[in-house]
Amino acid sequence: MSKVITTASMSLDGFISGPDESGFEHLFAWYGNGDVPVPTAQPERTFRMTPENARLWAGLTAATGALVTGRRLFDITGGWGGTHPLGVPVVVLTHTVPDDWPHPDAPFTFVTDGIESAVAEARRLADGKDVGVAAGTMAAQALDAGLLDEIWVMLTPVVLGGGTPFFEGLRQLPVVLDDPEVTVAAGVTHLRYTLRR
Repeated sequence: MSKVITTASMSLDGFISGPDESGFEHLFAWYGNGDVPVPTAQPERTFRMTPENARLWAGLTAATGALVTGRRLFDITGGWGGTHPLGVPVVVLTHTVPDDWPHPDAPFTFVTDGIESAVAEARRLADGKDVGVAAGTMAAQALDAGLLDEIWVMLTPVVLGGGTPFFEGLRQLPVVLDDPEVTVAAGVTHLRYTLRR
């Protein structure tokens, strides 16, 4: 059975972006701190990772069949220009479907009736592969709904002092996790947690 996971590059003080959507150059520095070229689904974008980071990234991306994101991230990224770097279908959970989306043939689906429906649609689109849920509001909603199986934290050596936390406003607490699988690499420590059921 496919898993539902959430992943994010996170600062030491728990933020996935800094104040006013800042700090990304620190959170994602590990995407470009190595010599291994890592192509993406966007022809103009190639990451350059260390061998450890490239291996982990390859495993994660090969296992992922669809993504769930919120409208805020969708808007910040401009809908990734119609192609997410992973090259998989994206389900956008939103209150209002955009009427000016310039990429109507892109593999983006807009869902308006809650996180359960968004994850169910992503599972259908993933065709047996894992579903990735964006960190922040989407991850918190999925965690509260009991939908998440794993949490992957890419812990980066920066303190941002504020911004968007990985999880915010959780209602179903405490959340207990198994001990992490740890991969230490240049510029990042990868922590893979399984939720304890």
